[in-house]
Amino acid sequence: MKLRVVFAGTPEFSVPCLEACRASGAEVVAVYTQPDRPAGRGRKLTPSPVKQAALAAGIAVEQPELLKSEEARATLAAYAPDLMVVVAYGLILPRKVLAIPRLGCWNVHASLLPRWRGAAPIQRAILAGDDESGVDLMQMEAGLDTGPVLLERRTPISGEDTGGSLHDRLSALGADALAEGLSRVLSGETLLPRAQPEDGVIYAHKLDKAEARLDFRRPAIELERQVRAFDPWPVAEGDVAGEMLRIWAARAIEGNGAPGSVLGMSREGIDIACGEGALRVTALQRSGGKRITAADYFNAMKTRGA
Repeated sequence: MKLRVVFAGTPEFSVPCLEACRASGAEVVAVYTQPDRPAGRGRKLTPSPVKQAALAAGIAVEQPELLKSEEARATLAAYAPDLMVVVAYGLILPRKVLAIPRLGCWNVHASLLPRWRGAAPIQRAILAGDDESGVDLMQMEAGLDTGPVLLERRTPISGEDTGGSLHDRLSALGADALAEGLSRVLSGETLLPRAQPEDGVIYAHKLDKAEARLDFRRPAIELERQVRAFDPWPVAEGDVAGEMLRIWAARAIEGNGAPGSVLGMSREGIDIACGEGALRVTALQRSGGKRITAADYFNAMKTRGA
């Protein structure tokens, strides 16, 4: 069986799925991705990771601002796709677009649906203290992440996982699930969709940089999860002894004191009292500086006589 695929994705998370499409035996006839955006200190227009991968592979690239116009739909239809694969694309697909591919549209979503529908499922799972996450290969419909699930991969969330480490693992799992789905369809099989349960729906709202601020009146374990979830972005930050620091790594420990007060400082870390327990900061970044360990910070404080 031949399969013409249009792939739609934008960030680094999507690239392994694009490679899975290319390796499956399907023909990737076009890649859709977000328009180039300013990035870096020079704010230079920069192509998305997916666009870079597509150009390197010699695949046609489309970058519409929206998909609502008749022109955009006509362009997509001209590729005559059998299937559209969508992975963190960043644009909503209107109902008329969903109907263009013969087999509809598949989405690789980084959560175990219906929990964490929406934009930031990876970080929200860590923030909530979930024990498990995963990826779902979903048949898309008009609702936001409401479609039936075709395949699923699961992975535990450890106490060491960060937003970055879980992102990378789910990206690989998503590519694995997509590769299986494509292989089965190419062999002539029809995947059986499983409707999502009506109970357990939670939305993973987009991250806001304002959420990065640590409130030491909260329990230490919640702040530990906040630090892990927001690594590598937007990075947690907190007022430590009158200095605003970016907090890259921390863990909850036992301790008592006025929330926000420094209970102790050593090469092991900076212990800060919280509403319940204490938070030991082990990696941090001062304004204008680079990421350092708590030991480096401690030594700098000793040198200054603080």
